[in-house]
Amino acid sequence: MSETFDVIVIGGGPGGYVCAIRAAQLGLKTAVAEREKLGGICLNWGCIPTKALLRSSEIFHLMHRLGEFGFSADNIRFDLAKIVERSRKVSQQLSGGVAFLMKKHKIAVISGEAKLAGTGKIAVGDKEYAAKNIVLATGARARTLPGLEPDGKLIWTYREAMVPDAMPKSLLVVGSGAIGIEFASFYSTLGTEVTVVEILDRVLPVEDEEISQLAQKAFVKQGMKIRTATNVEKLEKANGAVTATLKTKDGKTETLTVERVILAMGIVGNVEGLDKTGVRIEKTHVVVDQWGATGVPGLWAIGDLVGPPWLAHKAMHEGVIVAERIAGMKGTHPLDTSNVPGCTYCWPQVASVGMTEAKAKASGRKIKVGRFPFIGNGKAIALGDAEGLVKTVFDAETGELLGAHMIGAEVTELIQGYTIARTAELTDADLARTIFPHPTLSEMMHEAVLDADKKALHI
Repeated sequence: MSETFDVIVIGGGPGGYVCAIRAAQLGLKTAVAEREKLGGICLNWGCIPTKALLRSSEIFHLMHRLGEFGFSADNIRFDLAKIVERSRKVSQQLSGGVAFLMKKHKIAVISGEAKLAGTGKIAVGDKEYAAKNIVLATGARARTLPGLEPDGKLIWTYREAMVPDAMPKSLLVVGSGAIGIEFASFYSTLGTEVTVVEILDRVLPVEDEEISQLAQKAFVKQGMKIRTATNVEKLEKANGAVTATLKTKDGKTETLTVERVILAMGIVGNVEGLDKTGVRIEKTHVVVDQWGATGVPGLWAIGDLVGPPWLAHKAMHEGVIVAERIAGMKGTHPLDTSNVPGCTYCWPQVASVGMTEAKAKASGRKIKVGRFPFIGNGKAIALGDAEGLVKTVFDAETGELLGAHMIGAEVTELIQGYTIARTAELTDADLARTIFPHPTLSEMMHEAVLDADKKALHI
């Protein structure tokens, strides 16, 4: 006889384990099925280990600027094996932390690949488990295209890019979204000659166009080669190198030979086996309503599996919503994806929430835009990071904060302030009379609000 639960979550990534914790908090007998390691891609092969790698490259960058801060050092070098080892240890520590949380909340962990086995049932190996509610949190994987297949040796996905055994002298990054740009930033900072190819007309294409332009300018200044409006037609391997055939939108073709290639062309949902369940699938993602319900009784879905934005924090919130919905909790609010912030941990960092300026204009609203440069901020100058911009977009008639966009030092830590403002529906007037501490980078957020009404004080 199979063991029965109130909730079984398939997938132990950020969305899955958070959903399980919330369900357990609400008194539901809960289990998580995970085929690899708890924490999923984010903790083990994504968000966390990449930030550890980027921290190492940031330190290496700063060490080459020691003279600006009154220090000197000779023979500055890095140990790649130790950088990778530290990154893996960070992941292991956090994955172990998730295991502790499962135990703390008395959540059963079922190790192995789970498959749906009929209404209210899953199979893991030769065992079956039953649940009144099953939550699909199976995530997504890297997208591949014909002629652009990874081989794990010369042509990498994010997994191989995270654990290199040697630094390539030259690298082609295919795709300039957050994943591609973060790896480009890491390798470029450590001395690799990096070329980024993007099929669209600008890097970081989901970001505000002004921010994208500033980012590209910074990347080029650092030594990266950026090729926008360009497609990679094919990759050919020979003699331990890869030759890429590049084609621009105007039809020009050329070749580029590099030691390694990283494919970062987006992701596809792990939807295998779901087409026979009655679940609706569009563009490799499960279609759900505002509560995460698939339309099949007792079957829910969250996270990367259900589509953009493909972010861990979005998945976590969806997990909480589904758990509370299953428990019949009153007062639960559906997720507003327009209030989900996005962060890219390149150098300089990029962060945003809400509408870009172009989308705000396209919505038909009358808008007003505020800007404040890092060079006008005392803390940024003292830190030695005075390049960047904070930009706000408001509805000119209601004062609603439509969007906020940043590039520069630590903006991934600052964006939450504007996210709170949007969630709380604060206006430009509310933000203008808010006191920001001095000297801090956050003062630029205040100034960018003031500038929208031509009241900025320090520019």
